[in-house]
Amino acid sequence: MAKTITVRLEDSIYEMFKKAAEGQKRTISNYIEYATLNYLVSETFVDDAEMNEILNFEKDIKKGIADISAGRYKIIG
Repeated sequence: MAKTITVRLEDSIYEMFKKAAEGQKRTISNYIEYATLNYLVSETFVDDAEMNEILNFEKDIKKGIADISAGRYKIIG
């Protein structure tokens, strides 16, 4: 079941949402829902390829720390 929330916006921000909603032929409410979901999906979730890259980076860091602990390094300077 859909829920209703109240959001307080400055006039300038409201106008931005209004123009964006009109540009996509949406209501302001629908545009805010759309924009919020789009932000959450693109900013808070990572795809499998990005997660693998992150996990590989973590493995490289752990290997580097192990190499340092074992004395397998050279200071260049």
